[in-house]
Amino acid sequence: MRQLPRTLITTALATLVLAGCSGRDFSDLDAFMEEKRSRPGGIIEPIPTFKAYEAFAYSATTLRSPFDRPIEVREIAKLHAVSAIKPDEERPKEFLEQFTFDSLRMVGSLERSGTDWALVRDPAGGVHRVKIGNYLGRHHGKIVEMADTYLAVVEIVSDGTKDGWVERPRTIKLSGI
Repeated sequence: MRQLPRTLITTALATLVLAGCSGRDFSDLDAFMEEKRSRPGGIIEPIPTFKAYEAFAYSATTLRSPFDRPIEVREIAKLHAVSAIKPDEERPKEFLEQFTFDSLRMVGSLERSGTDWALVRDPAGGVHRVKIGNYLGRHHGKIVEMADTYLAVVEIVSDGTKDGWVERPRTIKLSGI
């Protein structure tokens, strides 16, 4: 019951406030609009012209990436100078030679008893210690250089001719860099 008088008072107050806003005198608004209409119109500047887009043909896609380690010209000359290249089939295979080169990942390096080692993860998740002179990959890849962030490997692959072999330098970079 107490709610009814409150609602009635609120409704009456709202009606009075709205009634105060309902005047028909818009002379100030009319004067403002007349002043704006009497001013001369402005000049709109034309849209600026833009230089036409010129397509760029990137022609360096077949070149070595600037982020890859460069192969020195002396190393390449030395690789081509050796004509009697062939893998040693009599050598016993090492464990990491059963995996493809691209499936192996370098995950770290360490030094133990004066010997530098690299840690290589195989596709099954096993981590193995390797050093310069060890073999890995299916193409007779021999580790020839080792640093904290990469392994340099030289593989012996067929050149497509009968009994023809060539050396191919490759690297395994430290994962996560």
